[in-house]
Amino acid sequence: MPSVFYYLLIPITIAAVTMVLFTGIFGMLKGGKFNKQYSNKLMRLRILLQFLAIVIIMIALYIAS
Repeated sequence: MPSVFYYLLIPITIAAVTMVLFTGIFGMLKGGKFNKQYSNKLMRLRILLQFLAIVIIMIALYIAS
């Protein structure tokens, strides 16, 4: 079971956080309607995904110990 956390869930959550972060940065650089419409939603999604990533990492560390 821990191998699922190490090799599948952790990289997926980290990749999701990274994609949302870069989408938000790109939106801020671009500005305009996209930034006004999605900046707050992307920030909330990034925070939620970061929380989920931390929870999954902590569960994996707990199982491994």
